[in-house]
Amino acid sequence: MAQQSVDSPQARDLTRTLVRAVRDTRYEDLPPDVVFLAKHCLLDWMGVTLAGHNEPLTHMLRDELAEQGGNPQATLVGSGHRVNTQQAALVNGAASHALDFDDVAWMMSGHPTVPVAPALLALAEWRGSPARDVIAAFVAGFEMECRVGALVLPGHYRTGWHATGTLGTFGAAAACAHLLGLDEEQWLHAMGIAGAQAAGLKSMFGTMTKPFHAGKAAANGLLAATLAARGFTSNPAVLETPQGFGATQTGTFNPAAALDGLGESFAIRTVLFKYHAACYGTHELIEGVLRLRDAHGLQPADVERISLTVPAHNMTMCNIQEPATALEGKFSMRFTAAMALVDGDLGEAAFTDEVVHRPDLVAVRDRVHVEPGEDAVGGTRVEIALANGAQLTEWVNLAIPETDLDRQWERLVAKFRSLATPVLGARGADDLLSVVSSLESQPSVGELLGRSVPAPVGART
Repeated sequence: MAQQSVDSPQARDLTRTLVRAVRDTRYEDLPPDVVFLAKHCLLDWMGVTLAGHNEPLTHMLRDELAEQGGNPQATLVGSGHRVNTQQAALVNGAASHALDFDDVAWMMSGHPTVPVAPALLALAEWRGSPARDVIAAFVAGFEMECRVGALVLPGHYRTGWHATGTLGTFGAAAACAHLLGLDEEQWLHAMGIAGAQAAGLKSMFGTMTKPFHAGKAAANGLLAATLAARGFTSNPAVLETPQGFGATQTGTFNPAAALDGLGESFAIRTVLFKYHAACYGTHELIEGVLRLRDAHGLQPADVERISLTVPAHNMTMCNIQEPATALEGKFSMRFTAAMALVDGDLGEAAFTDEVVHRPDLVAVRDRVHVEPGEDAVGGTRVEIALANGAQLTEWVNLAIPETDLDRQWERLVAKFRSLATPVLGARGADDLLSVVSSLESQPSVGELLGRSVPAPVGART
């Protein structure tokens, strides 16, 4: 895709055009499926955040912030600690991405909810904002990060930027600007402040810094909106200005893609959810191996070789050849293929630092060969060569959003319970599920955050 000039007609006033469209989002105008999808995202976010609240990286961040102190304005999910809003956005954002089990949107080549929800919920809890306003702001933030994504992808990601950290900063800023009711000029300055802070490197994949990107995006986006509300200024044309975000962060600047369907479609309808606790780039191959394993009753000794033909961008996203830690295992196509064949379980508890060194898994991992397909995105071919000479093939494409939203909700409820029950107990998980289910009728998000904290041990069932 050729680089378009920042001086092209479609690039003129691009930041303002996007702001006007997103700023006009109103709960009353949202289609029912969009509201339902927002609750899908928030339920999934709650589950993965609860599961991630006890990860080492989350403890380190909590300890760091405890030394600094702060006003008790917002809740840390899972622990119940009260910190200031930016601290809550940082810790909850990092915790929610710690397991790499959260939702995906290809329009931004990243994880849309983990930068937006933590910032928005912290701000809304502090301000006592109505839950319906939170839903509308969430949809607005989701839309903005995806539109900016369409502007700079695929070059932005291909260069090495982690889009969840960079584009997510715009999403968090937009959601918070929406909740604060900023005027148009304040919105523009918020986008500029966000763009100046947007960061995150793909070279950090497989380390604690990858989820840290999500937390920083949330905290920085929140700061961008609150500073803009005070009159803090920036360049109001951050996306299209010379030496701005578009000009410096991509070789595929594409304002036409950013504007396509603006005001007519909702990016949230493209959201995808994870049912394996690994990078989404591994999910198609996992599903392919699992299908062949189950259909043919395969055992490791039956398999001579596994050949994977994957989307080309996977080669720089989740292609760690010999993972040494659980985090690296989540970004190894070879290792996740081995896990799928040998164990069949790639849930949150399956990834440990010990499992990546298990001899039986390493033996299968070393029989997995990965090569890029011709297409840049979408679709994985799994070919298994058996010791008896037979060849098995499966094609999987998980880039297509679910159309049966009730079925998707049921799957997410099951995932949520599996993640939340160990933290909250069965009763606590059901109580939190009930709040998310009826979120649009809640007076605020106070009940939502209050239910994200475990009851005393004697009260749990």
